[in-house]
Amino acid sequence: MFDILMYLFENYIHSEQEVVVDHDELTDELARAGFHRQEIQKALAWLERLADLQDSEGKSFLTSQPSQSVRIFTEQEVSRLDCQCRGFLIYLENLGVLDFATREMVIDRVMELETANFNLDDLKWVVLMVLFNLPGHEAAYDQMEGLLFEEPDGPLH
Repeated sequence: MFDILMYLFENYIHSEQEVVVDHDELTDELARAGFHRQEIQKALAWLERLADLQDSEGKSFLTSQPSQSVRIFTEQEVSRLDCQCRGFLIYLENLGVLDFATREMVIDRVMELETANFNLDDLKWVVLMVLFNLPGHEAAYDQMEGLLFEEPDGPLH
């Protein structure tokens, strides 16, 4: 599923080509590109749920603003997001690339991915996809895009 998301992002969204809006046409095109239909459906559902996260109604983590809080990761999150990934999320918050709500959106999208091997590079792409899909976060997207293609020197936190 993550391969399909990367394919869509690199070939349509990131390249600013016109995105095929017809669900069936896009599914057929992805199938012709060699992806399995079941995985295509999962990827498209993942993107739909990403779009749904913009509607904060009923999602308390998007409407509340913590003051001086600390994010405690669940056992499942720790198993998906290793120490390097969690440190990178904190780094992005300290830089102002992510805020409380966008961090939670990223974690939500990461946890829904069906992948056994998730690493820092994958996390960077998920952050980029989330920021791209959020109106008003263009500066954060640009900053993240710069971070995606550079290797940080020293510790991330």
